[in-house]
Amino acid sequence: MNMVKEKQNIFSGRTAVLGTMHKKERVIAPLFKHAFDIDVTVPSNFDSDQFGTFTREVKRRGDQLEAARYKAQSAMEISGQTLALSSEGTFGPHPAIPFFAVNRELILLLDQKNDLEISGMSVSTETNFKHGHVANFDEALAFALAAGFPEAGMVVRSAGQSEKTQKLFKGITDECSLQKAVQTVLDCSIDGTACIETDMRALYNPKRMKAIQAATHDLIKNMNSLCPACSCPGFMVTERIKGLPCGWCRQPTQQTLALTYACSRCGHNEDRYYPEGIEEADPGSCSFCNP
Repeated sequence: MNMVKEKQNIFSGRTAVLGTMHKKERVIAPLFKHAFDIDVTVPSNFDSDQFGTFTREVKRRGDQLEAARYKAQSAMEISGQTLALSSEGTFGPHPAIPFFAVNRELILLLDQKNDLEISGMSVSTETNFKHGHVANFDEALAFALAAGFPEAGMVVRSAGQSEKTQKLFKGITDECSLQKAVQTVLDCSIDGTACIETDMRALYNPKRMKAIQAATHDLIKNMNSLCPACSCPGFMVTERIKGLPCGWCRQPTQQTLALTYACSRCGHNEDRYYPEGIEEADPGSCSFCNP
């Protein structure tokens, strides 16, 4: 079977609908057009906030993958297309370095015609995810500038109040609007402070948009990866196996020994060893040689 031809028969020349209201098509659409000649469209008046908001007015529906799936399915139903895309980001402390923030970005492709679900992922510490409390405009401006303002938008909210009574301002990208939001919140503040945080919606956050672009590259790579058993696209990494042996003592380390690839359609899987091209770890990373 000609695998390239098979891949092109599945994806090329189709239209994909993207479930977003935050301009993610700016980085996703050009990549899909170049890779598969796929036109990416966005449904008019699509409301992705119904599946969860970063500012927490709406709790995210399910986990990261489930929320992305809900958005893609909704976009598919609205548009009548059989190919849909969506992305979902999460932010939090680095698992190994808690004082570092991490952006974990997932992008999902649903192909109803061929009964396929393929995802791409980007994990990056290049994020301006942060929040704090300020007592005046000068403190707010200093916080904002450190986070990349005005290219990065800000969110200002009241602290210690119920959702019904709190003040909330999103998408702040100029000093005048920031000052007005901070003063409005401070005027009705219980403790004399206002909460300020970076707006993590893609259209207000260039670092987030960059992570979405990286995840899209990974998705395209996975769409181009065909199962060696059934030729189905989406033969992708499902597990990272640690244990690369130390170059001195040969004891297993925390570095990657192999990647497990699997096909969601036929179940075929295989381990591919030494994915980074090295067969032994630097002793400096070994807990036995360098406790």
